[in-house]
Amino acid sequence: MNLNIRTAKADDCPRILELINELAVYEKAPEEVTVDLNHFIEAGFGQNQVWKAFVAEVDEQIVGFALYYTRYSTWKGCRLYLEDFIVTEEMRGKGIGKVLFEQVIEEAKNEKYTGMVWQVLDWNQPAINFYNKYKAHLESGWLNAALSQEQVKAF
Repeated sequence: MNLNIRTAKADDCPRILELINELAVYEKAPEEVTVDLNHFIEAGFGQNQVWKAFVAEVDEQIVGFALYYTRYSTWKGCRLYLEDFIVTEEMRGKGIGKVLFEQVIEEAKNEKYTGMVWQVLDWNQPAINFYNKYKAHLESGWLNAALSQEQVKAF
């Protein structure tokens, strides 16, 4: 297997969006993906870049990605927030996720973030088992809260 981890490019966005949709199906929420390709590209590669990503390629085909951005904590300072992390189903169990995740950890270290945070669904035992290998602290007691675009507009 010829594995390559590299920084994402704008040309990768259509494939990354395919993987985002695969992740949404896995997380039982495919209808929640509403971002369009142009907005996605602009947010990652436009004038006001808000996200960065690494892609995992096997034989020059993107089989996974890790998308992250800077999150500011008033308690901890700048932290790397891992928004999405996926290796396509047929490529799982080959060590690709480990290499990709460790690249993100290296990024947090190299950029001197005060830590790295992410979310995992409480029923996603394979992911929980993966993160436990890194001795990740899995918190309880916090509930996610959000307002949709429609709710914000209606305010």
